[in-house]
Amino acid sequence: MNTIVGRVTKNAEINIVKNDRQVVNFSIAINDNYKTKQGEIKEQTTFYNCSYWINAKIAPYLIKGTLVELSGRISSNAWIGKDGEIKSGLNFHTSRIKLHGKSDKNNTQQQQNSEAPEGNPFTEDENDDLPF
Repeated sequence: MNTIVGRVTKNAEINIVKNDRQVVNFSIAINDNYKTKQGEIKEQTTFYNCSYWINAKIAPYLIKGTLVELSGRISSNAWIGKDGEIKSGLNFHTSRIKLHGKSDKNNTQQQQNSEAPEGNPFTEDENDDLPF
């Protein structure tokens, strides 16, 4: 099990796959700083394509710029693009999502256009017929 912390790079999407199963797809960016031998500080950004199968109700909360902590499994893939170049990517198969805050203030306009709903995304409908 791995844990990564980063910012969502675009709003999450819900995709329907076989047997009407739902998967939440989103991507995150992780910034890392390091110092070169010359003493220069460099910044490196790593991108992950993430998938979350457990509950699609989290999707409206995964908006661009939101800081998230993810637990899950990392995998990689490689392919040859239409231009004939070799491409590669990192995937993160998420089993747990922890939200740490809303998007950057720079994204206020987009946040207003795609405002996350209030309340708990994991509560069930209160009008069900269960006796408990």
